Amino acid sequence: MILGHAAYIGPSGHRAGRRLLGRLYLARFGRPMPPIRIGARGKPRFVGGGVHFSISHTKGHVFCVLSPYPVGLDAELSTRQIPPRLAEKILSPGEFSQYAQAENPEEALREFWVLKEAGAKATGQGLTGYPRDTDFTLGNTIKSHGCTVAIIRRRHHAV
Repeated sequence: MILGHAAYIGPSGHRAGRRLLGRLYLARFGRPMPPIRIGARGKPRFVGGGVHFSISHTKGHVFCVLSPYPVGLDAELSTRQIPPRLAEKILSPGEFSQYAQAENPEEALREFWVLKEAGAKATGQGLTGYPRDTDFTLGNTIKSHGCTVAIIRRRHHAV
């Protein structure tokens, strides 16, 4: 698995993400990345398969991961506040218990948010009906470049 980061200026995190993806692919495989197609559920994939990727951008930062397995990545600025009213809507009972007991509930909710977004990207199903069907544990994110980052990789999957 390869993780990359780049700072960008301007409105297009999407474009910055694709550029970073191209650079990572070239560095890893020594050739330009293959074309990208959008799957039935909206998840982007390389034509020909074999290598999976995920991109996330947030206010001036873009992250990208390449993996041999389906992968999801999400990043948020560590200063971004997730509205506390969302906790009951998106957290499973186990997650809500961790959130309620957290020393810093604001940070805990942000961690769960990026974990859920990354998980939804890894499965390709999006967030509809997904958020409360998971049971993540706090402490499974990383801090990088002022952002909270989650990477979820699925080893066993059906295509």
